[in-house]
Amino acid sequence: MASIFEATAGKLIGPTTGGTVTQASNKTTGVTINAASGQITMNGAALGAGAEATFAVTNSEVAATDVVVAVHGSAGTAGSYLVQASTMAAGSFNLTVSNVSAGSLSEAIVINFVALKGASS
Repeated sequence: MASIFEATAGKLIGPTTGGTVTQASNKTTGVTINAASGQITMNGAALGAGAEATFAVTNSEVAATDVVVAVHGSAGTAGSYLVQASTMAAGSFNLTVSNVSAGSLSEAIVINFVALKGASS
């Protein structure tokens, strides 16, 4: 049986719906994006060296058993941020962004994410 990665002549397949949203006032302000994948543009507020900012993502497409993969997609200083999804629930998850650089950064980075459907047995 072919995996999802081999299903179409070597092309990746995944969610066909996407969305975009921009954080309103600071790096811990929650956002709403009801799509299985998308981009979140963070607020440009300062994030100190070694600091983390966590915010809630409200998303009607996700379930508590899903897996969200999130990465620093564009904008900002490459290699200076780590992004991690956590606290999966029906309709929401959290994203934590860490500044791993040696200085404070005030950049409106773009986070790419995808929700992969999970199951429990």
